[in-house]
Amino acid sequence: MKVLFIHGNGGCTASHHWYQSAARGLSALGLEVILETFPDNVIAHQNVWLEFMEKHLAGDNNAILIGHSSGALAAMRYAESHSLIGSVLVSACHTDLGDPNEKASGFYEAPWQWDAIKANQQWIIQFHSEDDYLIPVDEARYVRDQLTPDYFEFKDRGHFMGSDSGGKQFPELVEAIKQKLRINTF
Repeated sequence: MKVLFIHGNGGCTASHHWYQSAARGLSALGLEVILETFPDNVIAHQNVWLEFMEKHLAGDNNAILIGHSSGALAAMRYAESHSLIGSVLVSACHTDLGDPNEKASGFYEAPWQWDAIKANQQWIIQFHSEDDYLIPVDEARYVRDQLTPDYFEFKDRGHFMGSDSGGKQFPELVEAIKQKLRINTF
């Protein structure tokens, strides 16, 4: 089973935030983890990112996507047309929030296919924080209402970046995936 991490835009890389510690935690469960810096990591153009995902997953429907911020958008767009085991959306939104760089990504040009996103996977997990200073909580709650995921809302994790989310750890994410896969580690 593959797990593909999809980081955010704005120059984010695979070495930022909690990605590496979560990847280690999932690897320890016997999952094949793909954690690489995506091309075009400043704007995160939809066509570039979805092509990169397609290359790594090669149509494998035995996969889990973990998307953070713009990565959550990529995970949702991918799930519109691909079968997956599930996805984890961290700091997800559904509009460009009036930001020209977000609009330039192309993720917001077509209407969201909420029913397809849900139908193409067994489960969805979503994390957001009320104090996210980049994506208002109402954006995440709208996504939640459309996708009906297992939803976890914090008060003090900001945008789930290393400095504002308690360091470079995100044990709740690994634990949520363990629960979905019913993996015991004792």
